[in-house]
Parts: sequence; C-alpha cells; structure tokens
Amino acid sequence: MAAARRSAKPKIRPPRKHESEVSPEETWNRLSKNIREIHKGLGCVVETGNPLRKILQQYLLTQNLSAILNMPNSGLDSMIDVHKVEDLNRLFRLFMTVPTGLPTLRRALKDSILRRGKEINQSSVNSDHAEDGEIDGDGADAGTTQAKGKGKGKARVQGGTPQTLTVALKWVQDVLDLNDKFDRLWKEAFEMNRDIESSFHEGFEDFINLNEKAPEFISLFIDENLKKGLKGKTDTEVDLVLDKTITVFRYITEKDAFERYYKNHLAKRLLFGRSVSDDAERGMLAKLKIECGYQFTQKLEGMFNDMKISHETMQAYRDYLENTPPPELELSVTVTTSTFWPMSHSASTCVLPELLTRACKSFEHFYLSRHSGRRLTWQPSLGNADVRVQFKSRKHDLNVSTFALVILLLFENIAGDEFLTYEELKSATLIPDSELQRHLQSLACAKYKILKKHPPGRDIDPSDSFSFNNDFTCPMQKIKISTVSVKVENTEERKETRERIDEERQYQTEACIVRIMKDRKRMTHNDLINEVTRQLAMRFQPNPQDIKKRIETLIDREYLERCEDRKSYNYLVRRSTVFPLHMVNLVLKA
Repeated sequence: MAAARRSAKPKIRPPRKHESEVSPEETWNRLSKNIREIHKGLGCVVETGNPLRKILQQYLLTQNLSAILNMPNSGLDSMIDVHKVEDLNRLFRLFMTVPTGLPTLRRALKDSILRRGKEINQSSVNSDHAEDGEIDGDGADAGTTQAKGKGKGKARVQGGTPQTLTVALKWVQDVLDLNDKFDRLWKEAFEMNRDIESSFHEGFEDFINLNEKAPEFISLFIDENLKKGLKGKTDTEVDLVLDKTITVFRYITEKDAFERYYKNHLAKRLLFGRSVSDDAERGMLAKLKIECGYQFTQKLEGMFNDMKISHETMQAYRDYLENTPPPELELSVTVTTSTFWPMSHSASTCVLPELLTRACKSFEHFYLSRHSGRRLTWQPSLGNADVRVQFKSRKHDLNVSTFALVILLLFENIAGDEFLTYEELKSATLIPDSELQRHLQSLACAKYKILKKHPPGRDIDPSDSFSFNNDFTCPMQKIKISTVSVKVENTEERKETRERIDEERQYQTEACIVRIMKDRKRMTHNDLINEVTRQLAMRFQPNPQDIKKRIETLIDREYLERCEDRKSYNYLVRRSTVFPLHMVNLVLKA
C-alpha cells in the first residue's frame, strides 16, 4: 500500500542580524559554542573560557580604559552627573578584573573631583566683586577698617572689596554637597573600596587647599551655625552638622590659620552671648580636640574657663558691693586672660566719661585686692551698654556699644540746635578714626538715626558735624543699635592676619626643633628636617627652606651647634629663666 505523501512546508529562517546589531554577549556565546563543537568533533575537551577572557581583557579592555572613561555621553563624568549607581558599579567591577584598571579609575575619579572643586572655587571668586558690608549685631567687630555706606544700613569697606558672609556659606555648603555625593557613590557603587576612598580624599584636599580663604570660610560656616543655624534642631541633627564641618576641616592643611579665625569668632560668640547652645560649643571643641590634639584646643578651652571664672568673680563683686558704696551704674565685667583671647593685644583707646571711670575704679580695687601681681587692661571696644534716652515724644532703652555710649554722653548737655564737629568728637573721646567713623555711621546713618548728620548723607567725613535727634520716634521701647562692620576680612586685614600666622609659625618651628634636639641630642640635617615636618604637619605644612632658616637662627642663639661633618647638629644645654607677666583684660559691660 503506497504511503500517503505529504507536502513539506518550507522552513522559514529569521533574517540574519547584521554584525553591528549583535550584542557582545551573543558574540561571546556563539564563539564559545563553535569552539566547543570543534573540540567535540576532534574528540578532546578543552577549557576555553579563561584563555578567551584573557584575550578580551588584554585587547578590548586594557588598551581602551581611558577611552571608556572619557566617552562623551556615557563616560565616567556622565554617569556621576546623573547618579547611575548600577552602571558605575558595573564599571568598577569590570576595571577590577585587570591590573591597570583600578589605578586608572582612581586617577579619573580624582580628576573629576578636582575639576568640580575648581568650579566651586571659581564660583566663589566670581561672587567676590562689588559686595557691600553688613550690619553686625554684636555691637563691635575688631579690626574693621573705615566704613562707607551705600544703601540704608549697609556699609562699604575701603581698602579692598570684602567677601560677604553669603559667599563663604555657599562655598562650604557646595563642598559639603559634593562630598555627600561622592560619599554615596563610594558606598553604593564602589563597594566601599579603600583605594577609591583614598583618591576621593586626595581630590578634595587638593581643591580645598587651592582656595586660600578656605580656613576662614569653614570657621565662618561653623560660627553661623553655632549662632543661629542650630535653633530648633535636635541633638542628633546638631551633631550631624558638626560632623559634616569636621569632615571639611580634615582636608585643610593650614589648620593653624583656621584656629586663628575660629578663635576670633568664638571670642565674639562668648563675649556677646550669641551662642545658641553651650553644649554644641563644647561638642565642637571636643571634635577639634580629637582631630588635632590637646595643644590645638588648649587656648579655646581657656576661653571657656575664663567665662566661668568671670561669672563667679561678678557674683563675688556683687557681694562685695553690699558692704561698700556701689557706683552710680551697674557694671558687668568679663575678665579675659591675654594668652587665651585673640583681641587682647589690640585694645582701642578711649577716654571714658567720669561716670564710667568711677565704676571701673571700683571693680579694679576689688579685683586687685583678690589677685596680686596682675595688670588690668580695659577693652571698651568689646563692651556694650544699656542706656535710657529721653526724646521729645518718649523714652527709649537703647542697647549700644561702649564707644557709642561714650559718643552719646557727649550730647547730654548739648542743646537740640547745637552740634559737635567730627574733630571735636575725636579729640574728646580719642577713639581711633576707623572705630569713630563706624560708630557715628551706626548712630547717624543706619536704620535708627539717634544723631543727625550735617550735611545729610550716608558717608562719614572729617568735615561733618552732628547733633542730637530729639525728634526720633520708634514704636519699640527697647532698640538695639547694631554696629556697622563687615563679617569677613578685607585684603589689608587678611594680609595682616597672614603676617601674624607666619610669625607664629616661626616660633612653633623653633620650639619643635628644640624639643626634638633636646630628646635626640644629635641628628643629621635631613633627619631633623623630616622629623620637624612630620610633627608640624598636624598644624601646617612647613617649607624645608623655612626650617633651615630656623635652624640657623637657633645656631646663632646657641641652642644648637653644627658638627664637624657639617651635616649634623648637636643640642647645647642652656639654662634660662623666664618671668612671665600675667596680663588680664577686662571687657566693659555697663
């Protein structure tokens, strides 16, 4: 019986893909399959995966590492910008398979951080043009130059264009945001690799130290947060903010410059009672001590100790006045030790009225009877006063700086239509020109015009004259007259600060050399340079040439001697007695 014949349907094959449409995975699988079939036909079993993988790593990956990272739309920077964590992790794992992959990736990441950081630095520089000063609510700001104003309550500072507080805060915040971004990538994409973390730190350290104002900016950021930025935050949130600022602080090499700025800002917060939280202040101090050691925070802790002792001293003074005729006004004094506080050696002169002088003499008599061998220096530029002033409509309680109080008291017996010239005010008070112009501008040109300026205007000139504004009105009973000042240093002040820092570094370098030589007795030149550099690196990065100059100075002063081989030094035993003079400064608060 003949079998039934069936017509076979033609087998439809899918169209063959073009080579450009075939994925690398499909190519790899097809190639492996063909090789396995060849080996099967030959009757042998050969492992082909590892040899083929090595070929691909050598010719496709190793020779194209930089090309992969620098691809315009899918390279490393593009993936970082849009936060492609999975792609970055895949890239990291791929580069880890070849010996040169990780070093190449580290360099690329460091360059990416450095480029982004330079943009942040450039942005802060571009913002540092034609900026006005600000009204400083603390009532005094040491070291501020003559103020000239454009706009109500504003002041332009001569001798250079100062950076505003906003620029400093924005720079630090941008650095913190960039650090947070790369910290997340390190945890999520780069599997917390320590080598990658090291390249991150190098990149941040390089661009942060390219900004010469970084120590001042970081101190300003901490100052602003400790004054008002922490209001309403929990202890955990406060600790988080302080930890972030410490993270940026670790990157700066000039930690001694930061210490100077931080000391100035801390002094104002303590003297003017502007700290939000005493616990936050001490918490920040504890973090700095962990980072830099006890020597770094010794003077800062001394400032806190002075505030505590001053409180106890004032309580004892009030007890003393119960058995002694008190002065006509109530006086509050903060006693500061000259070696701890930054403004101790720059007291501004001022002729105090008889009323204030008698009150000061009363406290001096009490204090010196309790402490012998101390010298007291009054600091009127750092004080403030509450005074009740009678105007035509009503009385107002004004909170003013001590200098402003001295100026106002000169108008006490002056008729409303009479005036005092600038030169008369200067000769009567002996207040320096820069301070006198600042405080006159605060009293006559700012929001609350207690004095009238003739001729009217916002600038203070030596040819101006002033009269009491008896027609002043304000709905508030208590008014704070803030002092015109700038928040950050101008060019001249920054130059002066740099000179003081360089001078202090000379002393620190000499002390370090003597301390090392006293312990070692004899050292070669190179070993001494290396050891001094290592010990000073916690505060600043010393220049070997500067260390060499300090060694020569110590040889001239017979602390060291050069050995016969001309390559080593010996320590010379010396006997010296130092009799320190204990100076105490007093801040007047009437």
